[in-house]
This record gives sequence, structure tokens and C-alpha cells, in this order.
Amino acid sequence: MNSDLQRLQPYPFEKLRALIAEVTPNPSLRPISLSIGEPKHPSPPFVLEALAGNLDQAAVYPTTQGKPELRQGIADWLTRRFDLKPGSLDIGGNIIPVNGTREALFSFTQALVQRDPQGLVVSPNPFYQIYEGAAFLAGVEPHYLACDASNGFIPDFGAVPADIWQRCQLLFICTPGNPTGSVIPLNTLQQLIKLADEHDFVIASDECYSEIYAPAGPAPVGLLQACAALGRDDYARCVVFHSLSKRSNLPGLRSGFVAGDASLLAPYLQYRTYHGCAMPVQSQLASLAAWQDESHVADNREQYQAKFDAVLAILEPVMDVQRPDAGFYLWPVTPIADDLFTQRLLAEQNVAVVPGRYLSREIDGYNPGAGRVRMALVAPLNDCIEAAERIRDFIKGL
Repeated sequence: MNSDLQRLQPYPFEKLRALIAEVTPNPSLRPISLSIGEPKHPSPPFVLEALAGNLDQAAVYPTTQGKPELRQGIADWLTRRFDLKPGSLDIGGNIIPVNGTREALFSFTQALVQRDPQGLVVSPNPFYQIYEGAAFLAGVEPHYLACDASNGFIPDFGAVPADIWQRCQLLFICTPGNPTGSVIPLNTLQQLIKLADEHDFVIASDECYSEIYAPAGPAPVGLLQACAALGRDDYARCVVFHSLSKRSNLPGLRSGFVAGDASLLAPYLQYRTYHGCAMPVQSQLASLAAWQDESHVADNREQYQAKFDAVLAILEPVMDVQRPDAGFYLWPVTPIADDLFTQRLLAEQNVAVVPGRYLSREIDGYNPGAGRVRMALVAPLNDCIEAAERIRDFIKGL
């Protein structure tokens, strides 16, 4: 087997299962999970109808590039949402539908990175573990940029030494961030583009939480938007990843897209042709329906807003916790060690969360996720309220 497989670390939920293996949840309370970021709001009925109405397409081989109408629908959505120059996205070169961002983040790395013992894939810390695993299996090293309260949970890119940028082949950013919810500002994205030009690396922006934000607040900016504001309609060295999982409550559809620099996406499309990961036609047509509608997305935002309002009112008096810029996670400080907090909360209150240290790496003796937990407000509103009340009672009893 590929020896690089031995470099992979256990996934956070593997660690969580091991942590709570000997824990007996309070049997007098029903379980409430805030651990896995799996949307629980109903999937849009019209998308499911489009899926069911096209099941005859299961008899058709899909193309790797995807149907033109889906790519056009994605281009139209991107142009509206991120204020791009009309016509700047060529559906033949700038967009590829993918089976969810997870597989695309991984496979794009394999296609892009050149095996080099000195090569780096740079990512935030905490981070989505696919970034790290993709680096290892591409034959290069991950390099982590701490995100904590001191920098607003956004990496201090200006403090990165020039030699790190020179070795960097791919920079992952996640905006809004998982688990912090922080949104990288437009001017910072533009600074990164200039750094990529100077040091010749690619920026991969994971934007799958971009549509979950306060209904009255500003929509998170995106990397292509930063390119457009600079007049860079070729989107050079920039690619973005978007998904219907969070935006449209369709995690099981496994549908998203990669968009950006056509000179990068052409060889990536060739890679995907060999990789064998074309999206089924019926899924493509259901996806098109989802990208063309915004009313269900606005309703989704309203539901998350109600959860944040209710839960924060309960937790703020007893925890160091802030409303995120976007996304559906809370990232509070724990009054005791985060792993012990997780164990005891489950044992005493039957509420599941994830220790922050499991979403980060310790570098030079410092783990920026330690002392925090991630809470995903994906359960129904009443469950989120009850979970918050139990957490409050647990903390008061410490």
C-alpha cells in the first residue's frame, strides 16, 4: 500500500468515538447531538421532485464535465452572488460540477501538487482534515497557520515567512471558517492574490458555508469576488469550492462545484476523467433546480438566526461564546479542558459536542483549538434550546 497512508491521522470523529467509548450518557435524558455538522432542516421539496422526476437518467452515462445547463446555472449564480463581470465565467473552462466539496478538495490537491519533499500545502489551524490528508497523499507537507482569538480566527498571513510562501504550492483558506465562522475580508483576500502572484502558488477557497449568515447582515465575500474587484477576470491562481450540502440542506445529494482559473481546471478535468467521479445526470438536474432558487436559502438563514438568538441568550451568561460571522457553529471557550468537558457533558446531560483540540494540530507546543468545543446548531430549534439549557446547567454545576 501507499506508505503515505500511514501518515494520515485519525479523523476527528474517530477520536471522539474513542474519547466517549467508556462514557455512559445520562439515561434519563434523550440524546441531543451538536457534534456533526450535518444539516437537519428539510431538503427543498422541489429539488427532490426534480431528482425523482429524472430517475430515468440513471440509464445514461454522465459526462465528467457535467451538463451545460448545470454549468450555466452555476455561472449565473456565481455572477449574481459575488458581483462578477457578466460573461467572465466560461462554462466550458471555468466551472466543473463535483460530488460534494470533500472529494473535490482532496482530488484537486492530487491533480495540482507536484511531489517535492520541500513542497508545502498551507492551511488554517483549526482546519477541515481533508486539507491535511490531501497534502500527505500528494507527497508534500502540510503547514499550519494558527487561528485564534488574538487574530480574530483568521490566519496572520502577513507574518508568514517568505521562505514558506516560496515552498507553498497550494494555500487552503476556509471562509466562512470551520469551526470558527470567521469571514476573511475582501482586502485580505486581495493581499493573498498578490502573494500568490509573487510566489507562484494557488489559492483554494473552501466557501461551503458562505450562504449561512445573518439575514440582515452582509453576505460573506468570496475569492472570485476579490479577483473581480481587482479586475482579474481570468481568476488566475484562484479556485473556489461550493456545495449544496449546507446552502440547500442536501448533504446526501453530494453536489457542488469548483470554479476559477481555467488553466488549472483543464488538467483537473482530465484528472477527474480518469478518476471516474462524474455526477449522475439526475443529480445534476436536481442541483440546477437548487442553484436557481434563493427563497429556500433565505428561509434556511432565518432558521439558523433563530437558533443563534435563542442559544446565545442562554449560554452567554455562563460561557465565553460569540456569534460567528457566518456558518452554523459555535466555538466557545470551555471552563475545563475541552476533552473532559465533552466527556462530562455527555455523561451528565446527554449532549454531544466535539473537543476543539480534535479539529487542530499542536505546533510547537500550542494547539489553537484546545480549550474550546465545536457546537453545530443543526438540530431543530427546540432541541438546540434544550441542549443550551443543559449546557448552562452543567456549567453551573461545575
